[in-house]
Amino acid sequence: MLRTKKMCKAPGRYLDNLPSTSVIICFHNEAWSVLLRTVHSVLDRSPKHLIEEVILVDDFSDMQHTKQQLEEYWSNEPKVKIIRAKKREGLIRARLLGE
Repeated sequence: MLRTKKMCKAPGRYLDNLPSTSVIICFHNEAWSVLLRTVHSVLDRSPKHLIEEVILVDDFSDMQHTKQQLEEYWSNEPKVKIIRAKKREGLIRARLLGE
């Protein structure tokens, strides 16, 4: 295990010019703190140039905080986009909405 950690941290192990990516996060009636913590973790712990966008896919949630409150919270963060399903889709179909 220790050897693997050292190998992962070795200089030159990874490319310097990686492409940016989109992160798709699907949720259904997720707790407010979990939603915020998840997105903040992605934005705060990833190199800025590697995150193109974070797409939150709401799989037809009905909890109040997943509606307007969520939209308002992320309104000033241009990298966060919210997509809403018109009916309950399930994980795989909801993820496909984010593509």
